[in-house]
Amino acid sequence: MRTTRHRANRPVLGVNPPTPRNPCSTQTREWYSGSSLDRDEEDHLRKNIILAISVLALLAGCKSQVDTASNVPAKPKWQGAPYHISVGTEAAKPNPAGVTIPPIKYTANPNALEKRVTLVVRFDTSGASKQGELLNRMIMAPVDISGPEGTLPASYMDAADKDLSRFLAAYGIKGKIKITVALARSSLASQAGDTEVDTKRLSDWLPLDVVSKSPHPTR
Repeated sequence: MRTTRHRANRPVLGVNPPTPRNPCSTQTREWYSGSSLDRDEEDHLRKNIILAISVLALLAGCKSQVDTASNVPAKPKWQGAPYHISVGTEAAKPNPAGVTIPPIKYTANPNALEKRVTLVVRFDTSGASKQGELLNRMIMAPVDISGPEGTLPASYMDAADKDLSRFLAAYGIKGKIKITVALARSSLASQAGDTEVDTKRLSDWLPLDVVSKSPHPTR
């Protein structure tokens, strides 16, 4: 009697059994790889956009600063009144009139030079022995000057010493006295009031101390 063998579980020669679907197969990995690449490209694009916006903002800020700087007016080289005055370095020779004003040095704005100026002298009258209304300033005659800097002529200062000594002697003022001097335009009237003096003044007031002594007799 021939025995029949059961071959249901035997593989058929030349035929491969179907491979079960693997969730980690190549196709699946390729699909996930593509998604990751897309995200990388999106992140890269987003970073580039942010970088471009930052650069534009920086450039806009720089341009704004440049525009602001260009709109700021340049600081003028010369500050203050057209003329600056100070005490000269040379020693003043004592005036026999009894009062000696130190040499007056000036420096001018090159764009506002004057050919003639007037010296104005204000003095303290609190120590006057004379009663009544007193003038507290004298206005000298104009003097010629040239160039952006220099010193008022010695002969001009000598005349100022003599005029001031007459005022002080008339008012009975002696001893140490506070005065202030300034340069003004040559058109200033000899009897000008405070308003005209301030309008035509070319320099700030320079405070000085002088001593009023009894005049020495001249030969």
